[in-house]
Amino acid sequence: MNILIINGPNLNMLGKRNPTIYGSDTLSDIEAMCNNCAEKHYASVDFRQSNHEGEIVDWIQDSINRFDAILINAGAYTHTSIAIHDALELFTGPIVEVHISEPNKREAFRHVSFIEPCAAHRVAGHGAKGYEMALEWLFNQKQN
Repeated sequence: MNILIINGPNLNMLGKRNPTIYGSDTLSDIEAMCNNCAEKHYASVDFRQSNHEGEIVDWIQDSINRFDAILINAGAYTHTSIAIHDALELFTGPIVEVHISEPNKREAFRHVSFIEPCAAHRVAGHGAKGYEMALEWLFNQKQN
């Protein structure tokens, strides 16, 4: 299984940005955790981060027929990007939406997700561990 993991804006600042909400793990820590989890399942991950909406759209479009699944934490674009939503609609494999915090327990403007309608599964509010939970969900789906 080959999985594209996309991280949106400001996630490169994990470990520095509001640790009471996002924890102390860095994006590099999360990448290492995802790689370790994938290796246990004889899978591979392509782990990416961008602060640019168009680059994320390009990655999703390029992933068609190249990846088996997408795991995405679109950051703030979760709540604003119809372009990312539209690109995700083109992908035929499973999509998992991940959030370190639980957006529905935060400011009202974070309660709407343009990613969720495209996702087969959602993991939120479990900190960095949510990425591993999302990967495990994907691996379990492949076995069923």
